[in-house]
Amino acid sequence: MKIAVCVKQVPDATVHKRIDPTTKRLDRSGEAALNPTDLNAVEEALRLKESEGGEVVLVSLGPQKAVDSLRKALAMGADRAVLVSDDAAAGSDLLGTAAALAGALERESADLVLFGQASSDGDGSVLWSAVAERLGRPVVSQVAALELADGAVRGKRQTEHGYDTISAPMPALVAVSDAINEPRYPSLKGIMGAKKKPQETLTLDELGVEGDRAGEAGSKTEVLGLTDPPARGDSRRIEDDGTAAEQIAEFLTEKRLI
Repeated sequence: MKIAVCVKQVPDATVHKRIDPTTKRLDRSGEAALNPTDLNAVEEALRLKESEGGEVVLVSLGPQKAVDSLRKALAMGADRAVLVSDDAAAGSDLLGTAAALAGALERESADLVLFGQASSDGDGSVLWSAVAERLGRPVVSQVAALELADGAVRGKRQTEHGYDTISAPMPALVAVSDAINEPRYPSLKGIMGAKKKPQETLTLDELGVEGDRAGEAGSKTEVLGLTDPPARGDSRRIEDDGTAAEQIAEFLTEKRLI
């Protein structure tokens, strides 16, 4: 069985909410790492490989330097990596990114594709759905427990009313939450061997993805700006020294709320 895991390189948290004024794109100039919930997807793929056999393939879209981040997932135990890196893909929004990843995944013909539920920069939680639409495959999201049986995936996810258990025939896509597992730390042997594992870099042309489907040409949205939420107004921190109830009542009285 072949399991593909789509992983994303995200910038350092101190800069990833800034906009580059010259390009109107998210600032990605800082140090980068793999998206946290994508590590949960990698871990789940490795556990399935250990129980079911097969191989785990990483698939990503980004600049050439993204290879450095992919090595962590290779060190965890993934077998090989495929990076879609092309200047023509720069500035891709959700639709452009989905087109590029779908091209790479179609080439791999994996039985199961795993995504992290959301990325820590865009936080859109819809990329996996857009990719599934392009591939024409069923998708199960927010999965906190996953199992394979009789050629199908069965995912359990929490809702406000309890748990849903959803089954879908393979090949399928699954977006996992951070509740599904605890990602392992790469071993020293895994770190040393990561550089020797196959790492392939492909362009959009090599995937058969037309230039007007990715990058700025294929993007239908534009980031205009990101701002901090408005201040909440006057506030007061109350330390409970035994008089907290009186202090709260006094504050509410001052504000004419009681």
